[in-house]
Amino acid sequence: MRPRDRALAQQIESGLLRFSRERRDLPGIADPEARQPLVGQFLESIHRVNYPKLISSRDISPRRADPTSELFDPLKAAISHQRKGNRDEAFWLVFLFVHFGKHSLGGYRYAREIYGRLGQGGLWDWKSVSADPSGFRTWLAGNVGELRRAGVPGGFGNHRKYESLNADANTGTGAAVETYVRWVNPPRTHEELMGETLKHANGDPRRAFDRLYNSMKAVTRFGRTAKFDYLAMIGKLGLAPIEPGSTYMQGATGPVEGARLLFGGQKNAPFHAKVLDQWLVELERELGVGMQVMEDALCNWQKSPRKFKSFRG
Repeated sequence: MRPRDRALAQQIESGLLRFSRERRDLPGIADPEARQPLVGQFLESIHRVNYPKLISSRDISPRRADPTSELFDPLKAAISHQRKGNRDEAFWLVFLFVHFGKHSLGGYRYAREIYGRLGQGGLWDWKSVSADPSGFRTWLAGNVGELRRAGVPGGFGNHRKYESLNADANTGTGAAVETYVRWVNPPRTHEELMGETLKHANGDPRRAFDRLYNSMKAVTRFGRTAKFDYLAMIGKLGLAPIEPGSTYMQGATGPVEGARLLFGGQKNAPFHAKVLDQWLVELERELGVGMQVMEDALCNWQKSPRKFKSFRG
C-alpha cells in the first residue's frame, strides 16, 4: 500500500471508530476482520470515483474520440469534446457511457459501433440524434442483427446487464435514447437544462442534483443506479456544478444490504432505506469521502464483508 493510501486508510478507520463510539453504533465493523475489508473498499472507491478527474488532467489521444478506432472510449471522448467546447456532445457521450457500460470482454463496442453508425457514414452524435430520434430508432432496428453478430464479444456492462438493444420496445435502447432526447428537450441545450435546474435550486449543487435525479424518471431504463452514475459523472467532469447529497438508497439492493450490515450487523437488519440514507449522510460528514464513495464502497463490501476483494465494472 502506498504511504498516501496508508494514511488515508488510517484516517477512514479512525473516523469509523469515532462515529461508532460517539454518534451511532456500527456493529458491522466491531470486528477488525470486517472493518479492514470495508476500509479497503473505501480506498478502492475513492480511486475509482477520482479517476475521471485524474484523466481530465491528462493528454487524450484523438483516437479515444474516434469510433472507427478500437481505442474509442466514450468517457475520454466526452472529456475531449468538453475541452473543445462541444459541451452537448460531452453530455451525450456520458449518457452513452452510462447506458451501455463497459462489457467485460467486448469493452465499449456497443457504444462505439452505434455512435459510429457501424462505419456506414456519419455519426449518431448529439446533433444527429437530437434532430431525428425516430430516425435513430429506425436505424437501430435495421442494424441490431449486425450489432449482436456472433463470434464478436459485446454486450452491456455489468451494471447494465439486463438492458436490451431493442429499437421498438418501450424498454429498449431505442426508447432510452428517444426519452433522453425528450428530457433534454432540444433546442434547449444540456447546459441550459443544468442552468435552469441550478436556478430553481438557488445554486445549491446538492439540491440541483436531486431535482435532476427526480426529473430523470422520464428517461426509459434509467433507474436508480444509472441516474446516480450519470449525474455524478456530470459533476465530476465539471460539466455542471452538481453533486449528490445522499446515497439515494430507495430502490437500491447491494448498497442497502451493505448499510444494514454496517448499522445492524446483518444484511437483513430491519432498517428502512430512507433511515439508512439519513444515517449515511451523518457518517459521510465524519469521513468526508463523498456520497458516491459511500454508496460504492458499501455495495462492494457486502459482497465479501470479511475478506477484501476487488470488484470492477
